[in-house]
Amino acid sequence: MGKNLLPPEDGGDNIQPVDLKAALEERYLAYALSTIMHRALPDVRDGLKPVHRRIIHAMSEMGIRPNSAFKKCARIVGDVIGKFHPHGDQSVYDALVRLAQDFSQRYPIVDGQGNFGNIDGDSAAAYRYTEARMTDVAALLLEGIDQDAVDFRPTYNEEDDEPVVMPGAFPNLLANGSSGIAVGMATSIPPHNVHELCDAALYLIKKPDATVDELLADPANPQRGGIEGPDFPTGGVIVESRESMLETYRTGRGGFRVRAKWETEDLGRGGYQIIVTQIPFQVQKSRLIEKIAELLIARKLPLLEDIRDESAEDVRIVLVPKSRTVDPTILMESLFKLTELENRVPLNMNVLSQGKVPKVMALNEVLSEWLHHRRDVLVRRSRFRLAAIDRRLEILGGLLIAYLNLDEVIRIIREEDEPKEVLIQRFTLTDNQAEAILNMRLRNLRKLEEFEIRKEHEALSAEKAEIEALLASEDKLWQTVAWEIGEVKKKFAKATELGRRRTVFANAPEADLEAIQQAMIEKEPITVVISQKGWIRALKGHIADTSSLTFKEGDALKLVFPAQTTDKILVVTTGGKFYTLGGDKLPGGRGHGEPIRLMIDMENDQDVLTAFVHDPMRKLLLSSTAGNGFVVPEAELVANTRKGKQIMNVAMPDEAKLVIPVSGDHVAVVGENRKLVVFPLAQIPEMTRGKGVRLQRYKDGGVSDIKCFAMADGLTWEDSAGRVFTKSKEELLEWMGDRASAGRAVPKGFPRSGRFSG
Repeated sequence: MGKNLLPPEDGGDNIQPVDLKAALEERYLAYALSTIMHRALPDVRDGLKPVHRRIIHAMSEMGIRPNSAFKKCARIVGDVIGKFHPHGDQSVYDALVRLAQDFSQRYPIVDGQGNFGNIDGDSAAAYRYTEARMTDVAALLLEGIDQDAVDFRPTYNEEDDEPVVMPGAFPNLLANGSSGIAVGMATSIPPHNVHELCDAALYLIKKPDATVDELLADPANPQRGGIEGPDFPTGGVIVESRESMLETYRTGRGGFRVRAKWETEDLGRGGYQIIVTQIPFQVQKSRLIEKIAELLIARKLPLLEDIRDESAEDVRIVLVPKSRTVDPTILMESLFKLTELENRVPLNMNVLSQGKVPKVMALNEVLSEWLHHRRDVLVRRSRFRLAAIDRRLEILGGLLIAYLNLDEVIRIIREEDEPKEVLIQRFTLTDNQAEAILNMRLRNLRKLEEFEIRKEHEALSAEKAEIEALLASEDKLWQTVAWEIGEVKKKFAKATELGRRRTVFANAPEADLEAIQQAMIEKEPITVVISQKGWIRALKGHIADTSSLTFKEGDALKLVFPAQTTDKILVVTTGGKFYTLGGDKLPGGRGHGEPIRLMIDMENDQDVLTAFVHDPMRKLLLSSTAGNGFVVPEAELVANTRKGKQIMNVAMPDEAKLVIPVSGDHVAVVGENRKLVVFPLAQIPEMTRGKGVRLQRYKDGGVSDIKCFAMADGLTWEDSAGRVFTKSKEELLEWMGDRASAGRAVPKGFPRSGRFSG
């Protein structure tokens, strides 16, 4: 009788108040635990989630073995959801499809026939069209399930039983990996090579307290086996240091940088194209190519001309460079930076320990728990076999008695009403022995020979002694586990097609970061315009005539200079700070641009002094209003943040005034007092930051202009009318002196502006 859902007839509405907080906590916790335990996290012992375990068990119950015929996936899915897994048929079929995909599973558990999807991300055909059967991996996971190797529990409707965990003769958790999102926790385990996992497991049997370091293969010692790192079904190249991988495996958290595998294909006459033959794990090829094509259209990949997908069974993506002079390494590095040709595969070894406790485990803990499970399975299978032997020995003893007294046995069966009881009393048989004699067919009488019975009895007795010795010795148990692992290792050895390592290891090439950065920017000519009030913009092309430029009311032109989008633009403020802007990041030439203050963190009491294209090979002479200065290499001036770089230390009212490119061997300094001094450039120190040294002494006022020149060429200047004057070494003798001297009045004809350029 089901629960009565009708309200009672006592007239009450029977509403029970429940505290919302308590109810939510209780119910959400129940949901969270259910998701963690029965859906999202794999068991450390067999590496399977419940849905995968139920698929394999259902196939086993249906008799779909590796050597049997394929059966429709619709039948398998129907059995799974009907008997074991009351969830949607599509979710079960998706799980089944994934187990069959050789680009998702390193060692597929299901052998699929039909369309099971592809690396482009296309989905599989409907389950009425596809067929499946087990692979040898699934058979290994099931090995011994009918020999009481594992516990069974009732299914959701208690009509059948299902295994709590698989016997798992295959190290599936690490071999095939797993990923899942539970409530408040997630798991992500990349696939590994079984040959290497077996090596590590065998080492762990010999030395149970081995560290993660000892379980990893050592490139410096090729003789030492062990785990080299993940081995993805899609291949690829891992560019992760051994120290980083060691830390990841030790903590159970981390990740691996995986790159596509590529090579250059010579087209003759100096031309080439790049062929990508393997892409990172779990990257959809079609989406990857779309993304690269989008970047190509957006002109973010100036070194790349075209991309083509020429894949058939194997991956073959063709990348055509812009010209034969393009460096393939720099082209690929720019692609690795911008696209999924380089991907990070996370490792978060969050698994169900003992099938009950979710926790993040280290590599050695995961392998150790699998080994202990294998030992428990061996003990249970051995005890099951022992019980079967005992039953058979008991029956053989009864058959021997029947053989020795055959005529009497036949007489009792023919004449007695209750032959079983009479047999038991007459020959002191057990119930099982009497039952076996009575159930024997007449045709078996001819086989009933003493020699055959005794031979079988001896063989079984010897096997029983062996099993009892095995169960009594811990060493023998572990030797047997090691032998079983050795057999798996032979089956999936690196010499086999399925077992060979697909993912290789390499160090990321030490490419010039600057060159890679440049490779991502389309090189185009621009003209940088800065206004008096600090607005900046970049016009396309190199514009010689600036008279057509418009500005906001009350604003005017301050600076204009040609550049390229690939250039770095250095902006200097009156506070002695240098800021770096990318030529490609400047606002366009439509309108009036943007205030520089929005792009950099510039103090309110400072203004833009000047700006120019960065040349790392140059040196600059900086000078403050008060006449202090020093030389600085331009390579030291680049700032990578909005905050900029303080180079010249000045305190109000003094501020940075001049930035002059260094050339020649002498310096001419003219003050606002119209006094000129010339001295050797060597007297000015080279620094990366500071106040500088005094260049010229003043009673009042400050510096007006500075010029670096080669004494052999003489000092030249230009007046307001455009006439050029040159003073030779002999003519400059009266102005020659030392740094920090006052100098003498400027020569006749020097511009009234007090500047060398009129």
